[in-house]
Amino acid sequence: MTEGTTSAAAEGADTLTRLEQEGEIAADYLEGLLDIADLDGDIDMDVEADRASVSIISDTGGRDLQKLVGRDGEVLEALQELTRLAVHRETGDRSRLMLDIAGYRAQKRGELSELGAKAAAEVKNSGEPVKLKPMTPFERKVVHDAVKAAGLRSESEGEEPQRFVVVLPA
Repeated sequence: MTEGTTSAAAEGADTLTRLEQEGEIAADYLEGLLDIADLDGDIDMDVEADRASVSIISDTGGRDLQKLVGRDGEVLEALQELTRLAVHRETGDRSRLMLDIAGYRAQKRGELSELGAKAAAEVKNSGEPVKLKPMTPFERKVVHDAVKAAGLRSESEGEEPQRFVVVLPA
């Protein structure tokens, strides 16, 4: 191995260790929250796409966990931000941690990927840009990725919370 390859491997291992630490801090924080709320749930940690990923899952179908998702994922978004703050408090570093509860984000990711693919197909057929409804940053990212996979490009426009994706012709 060359010196550059060795340092790149060490840097990758350091990043993985840091992300695993973020996941553990987040899991501890969320376990405390579940205890306080008297909710049952198991914590699953992973590292995906250079970010820590933590999921709260339930063996009993997750009906109680739906309270932590809220309408349109609003409570989930707030809990994600609180969890990121807890990680920041412990590490001093900004976290990009992703939180999923009862499979809500996984299901939403599938729906949004399909929406992005359909919008891309519409743009390919018409040659005209397509504007989508306002979305959260997570939702826009999933749509951007789906549009890119379809071979087109997209941009976000507007100001939060009314920021939306525009799918553009090639």
